[in-house]
Amino acid sequence: MATDSAPKTLREAILFFADYENCRKAVEAIRWPDGVVRCPRCGSGHVTYLEKARVWKCYGKHPRAKFSLKVGTIFEDSAIGFEKWLPALWLLTNCKNGISSYELARALGLTQKTTWFMLSRLRLALQPKHGGKLGGEVEVDETYIGGKARNMSFAKRKRMGITQGRSMAGKVAVMGLLARHPQKGQSQVRRPSRPGTPEGPSPARRA
Repeated sequence: MATDSAPKTLREAILFFADYENCRKAVEAIRWPDGVVRCPRCGSGHVTYLEKARVWKCYGKHPRAKFSLKVGTIFEDSAIGFEKWLPALWLLTNCKNGISSYELARALGLTQKTTWFMLSRLRLALQPKHGGKLGGEVEVDETYIGGKARNMSFAKRKRMGITQGRSMAGKVAVMGLLARHPQKGQSQVRRPSRPGTPEGPSPARRA
């Protein structure tokens, strides 16, 4: 998408990706940078695009010869169209400070639950190939998030085992890691993974 016609604002991105052909060309350029569309099941380049059905047909000898643009990608098994996925990807990679699922939901007119799912997959796909191991000077900090004990009732403090005002009981520990100015000249921020959530760095930003 690094062309003169590539969208430069959110409004342009929404209008640009409203056209399926623009979506198809953008995803093709990412998936098959050499320009040869290959079957995700057998790797054969002997395929034909069926424009009306918006699928390709592979001439290799295997079942399920037809495949769509989503097969073999993070978009597979998702009912969300490319006109939503690609603006979400554009926002995630262009917002300097990242974007929350609530902000994305307001921008695209979707539910927060849907955009949380989308961001989870997109962040997982954007992380480096080997998981993005940090190196060089790495700064680590932590905090605890939760209600203040002084705002809780006596019964709740007793139930949670809080015996003092600054107790960490019942709070969630949050940790952040920052690799400051690695070899490529950009700092990376990451949060450790939690059970049930994908690990992934936030978009690289200049410190």
